[in-house]
Amino acid sequence: MNKVKSKQNKWINPDTDALFEAVLKLKNSDEVRRFFRDLLTESELVELGQRWKVARMLAKQIRYSKIEQETGMSSTTIARVHKWLKKGMGGYKLVLERMKENR
Repeated sequence: MNKVKSKQNKWINPDTDALFEAVLKLKNSDEVRRFFRDLLTESELVELGQRWKVARMLAKQIRYSKIEQETGMSSTTIARVHKWLKKGMGGYKLVLERMKENR
């Protein structure tokens, strides 16, 4: 049982904790943009942006076929984002709610 749990949470480690702490030090969207551009490739940034778009579209109850057409993401990726949106750690929901509050 411990092996399964540690395998599932292998992303939780001192390096990722340090990354999250670094993100918390950023003060505005320009700083976030600059940090993420240095950290990630352009392709990785585009992929993350697309996943975030998929999450926002799913939260608006938009159909998979429309999301696939608009984003170019595969139905498998859309389904994965949907799964994380519904049964993940709550990160998508947390940010979506905060974005609603700030409108």
